[in-house]
Amino acid sequence: MTEAPATRKHGKNAFLFVIVCVAIDMLGFGIIIPVMPSLLMELTGQPASEAVEVGGLIAATFGFLNFLAMPVLGNLSDRYGRRPVLLASIATLGIDFLIMGFAHSLWLLFIGRALSGVSAATFSTANAYIADTTDPDERGRAFGMIGAAFGFGFVIGPAIGGFLGDIDTRLPFFAAGALCFMNFLYGYFVLPESLAEDERRPFKLSRANPFGTFMHFSKLPKVAWFIAAIGLFSIAHSVFPSTWSFHGVIRYGWDDGEIGLSLAFVGIGSAIVQAALIGPFIKRFGPLRTAAFGLAVNMVTFAAFAYADMPWMAYAIIPISSLGGVMIPAINQVTSGLTPRNAQGELHSAVSSLQALTMAFSPILMTQTLHTFSAPDAPVRFPGAAFLLAAMITALAIIPFVLGVRANRREVAKLAPDTGQTPA
Repeated sequence: MTEAPATRKHGKNAFLFVIVCVAIDMLGFGIIIPVMPSLLMELTGQPASEAVEVGGLIAATFGFLNFLAMPVLGNLSDRYGRRPVLLASIATLGIDFLIMGFAHSLWLLFIGRALSGVSAATFSTANAYIADTTDPDERGRAFGMIGAAFGFGFVIGPAIGGFLGDIDTRLPFFAAGALCFMNFLYGYFVLPESLAEDERRPFKLSRANPFGTFMHFSKLPKVAWFIAAIGLFSIAHSVFPSTWSFHGVIRYGWDDGEIGLSLAFVGIGSAIVQAALIGPFIKRFGPLRTAAFGLAVNMVTFAAFAYADMPWMAYAIIPISSLGGVMIPAINQVTSGLTPRNAQGELHSAVSSLQALTMAFSPILMTQTLHTFSAPDAPVRFPGAAFLLAAMITALAIIPFVLGVRANRREVAKLAPDTGQTPA
């Protein structure tokens, strides 16, 4: 790994790069989502209701390797700095997209997603970078900006991917790879290091494996409860990336362009909520009440999607479901404030590892549920079954969230001085 340049004063360019970094990477991921059903149907020769099972296995491959690699990358960022980890991740993602673009067999597609899983440290390391460069009471808004960048990528990415996919199924993958390489060059010349030499810590294998990371945070139950809530919610939320495209083909008969349009609509709602509402919500209601509101919205809208039999119903639910995006930035503000500065990389890698672990099995859970209730020989045809399951799992996430609130009354009250309220 190349030596990072000396840390220098953080300016607008540094923060802008992190935002652009996440936006472009999510743009790259968004571009390929609309064409995955078409590509898998091409490679397998099966209809969407059958190809969705392979889609779940591919997503699980990404999640499993991401789970194994994320703590290593997070701890490397605590040891060597955020910059080299971000740049290495971006470059490898570009290679991954090229492999998938040239893939004419399933095994090459699996290799591409495996590489992507190993290198996908961008989001968690970007969160650690934000934690390095912002005050605790400003982190919720900053994390919201990261979420807005994520949403922006899904505004433009799926729309572009759907358009390019109508021209050629492989074209979106090459476009995504080109974006990653452009992002790498931008970061190489613009991004300063955020973690000073005297704030770094030695790399230890006990912290650099996923199970060691969880054991470390299991000794901090006040943080662990919130991480558990995030984990359960991540299982539920995987219904979107793992089944939305296939769900659209099976239930509504959408093509690549229509899938891209629907995902762009999702991205617009997410970007608006996270860019314009996260900060005001947290300032007015505090991070805990904001997170609770997000949980409730997600639970209700997952159930609503389950029974949305017409495309217009799905479009009507999307703006409401976007409000659920306030949850993760609000919880990130709480956990970040409860964690020492030099452990921010480990914190966010632990959260990302848990999310990655859920992605090692939840796509299979969700895609298998969709397949079971949408296949031609399904005993009961209910294409919305995966979304109903997601609503139930989100309801379960309320339990550790409430336990975390009860364990942290005094500490989290100090994290929201502007609200002047004591958590309920």
